Amino acid sequence: QVQLVESGGGLAQPGGSLRLSCVVSGSIFSFLKMGWYRQAPGKERELVATITQGGTINYADSAKGRFTISRDNARNRVFLQMNSLKPEDTAVYYCNVPTGPRSASMKWGEGTLVTVSS
Repeated sequence: QVQLVESGGGLAQPGGSLRLSCVVSGSIFSFLKMGWYRQAPGKERELVATITQGGTINYADSAKGRFTISRDNARNRVFLQMNSLKPEDTAVYYCNVPTGPRSASMKWGEGTLVTVSS
């Protein structure tokens, strides 16, 4: 079974940066469209960015111009570079294989907590 392990979260100041990483177990990573989601306290999970097997990228409006998704198929990893962080970016961030704006096909990992605060 595919396992997803996110890392790289932490505390950042407004305007700061963090780089999230997700490692995907198994040998099918290069065939998977991947996405980063986030869930803020009291809110529904939302899809932030996606990257296809061929590298086509899409962002939610909240991420455009600030976040960059990338992938390394040789290392089974997907990344999310987050710049110009805002307090409203505070959330638990997850990677998964997207099937919709709030749904995904794999078992969710534990996520990584991003807190943006001064």
